[in-house]
Amino acid sequence: MDPEVRLGYRGQGRVPVRERGKMNWQRRSVLMGVVLVPLAGCLQPEPPEIAPLDYAARRDGRHMIPAIDMSQIPEWLHRQVVPFATEEPPGTIVILSDQGLLHLVLEDGYALRYGISVGQEGLGWTGEAEIYRTAHWPTWTPTPAMIARNPAAYERYADGKPGGPRNPLGARALYLRTIATGRDEGIRIHGTPEWRSIGRRASQGCFRMLQHDVIDLYGRVGRGTRVVVL
Repeated sequence: MDPEVRLGYRGQGRVPVRERGKMNWQRRSVLMGVVLVPLAGCLQPEPPEIAPLDYAARRDGRHMIPAIDMSQIPEWLHRQVVPFATEEPPGTIVILSDQGLLHLVLEDGYALRYGISVGQEGLGWTGEAEIYRTAHWPTWTPTPAMIARNPAAYERYADGKPGGPRNPLGARALYLRTIATGRDEGIRIHGTPEWRSIGRRASQGCFRMLQHDVIDLYGRVGRGTRVVVL
């Protein structure tokens, strides 16, 4: 079986559960017509304006990040502002693993959504964590569990692989400490040179992002940011 399993939500008539309200509201708007006019003051505020990203090749410090052809990635996995109903406060990261989507909660019922890659079947993690460390072009060191599962692939990197364009952690990494244990369990939100893995179950348990996207998210969060993985 191909370990890089495609995630279910492909944008063809299916809407993530926290965004279905938008579609239902649009249907009701058409049906109710002028009845909505007196209720205009109760409508959701306009979404925040966030500048689009340029996915062209770019230099980042000593390294060059290749361009990404976004036409090869489904639009629902593109970075975008979406309505998002949650009790989590703005600034929280909410990851919907089964849909391959990471949300940075914004004000007024919106979130900045990014497409991600999640853990292969049996390697996923859910729970609550916080970012306790951040890094530019981080060194990658496979966990003991990864080495035990596949020594041929990972044992040679037991002492770490320096940061760079082919490093599995990509341009940025956000290191998570789980709330339940207070320890680093090896879970990261990080970039990846394997952009075609976005929208798939392809990682060893971490959350992969496009290089340009992880740089963008890195600039919006910091140590102490709460992360909820569902």
